[in-house]
Amino acid sequence: QVQLVESGGGLVQAGGSLRLSCAASGSIFSINAMGWYRQAPGKQRELVAAFLFGGRRDYADSVKGRFTISADNAKNTVYLQMNSLKPEDTAVYYCNADISTYKGAGTDDMHYWGKGTLVTVSS
Repeated sequence: QVQLVESGGGLVQAGGSLRLSCAASGSIFSINAMGWYRQAPGKQRELVAAFLFGGRRDYADSVKGRFTISADNAKNTVYLQMNSLKPEDTAVYYCNADISTYKGAGTDDMHYWGKGTLVTVSS
């Protein structure tokens, strides 16, 4: 069993900054990737940023240059630093992780989701 716990959402004015955190815990063998998705009202969930634990980072075009994803391997935690926030960044942000867990004599690879944290950017 794996749990993802997000924190750091809130209300901020346009141009401001927020930092989201997502910590993974449980019977973890290895973490392959962690990332952030967001879902605005009436819209589909979209990828914001992803951190692959081989070092690669991917960003949505809409956040490039403003958001930075990073990770602390020892803490099984991923961060999303969001700068120059815009009203269109308003959404529920969800943490997602590709994690291998111990299962019997081997491992099992699954994707896990956090419950989400609300980010509201006022104009």
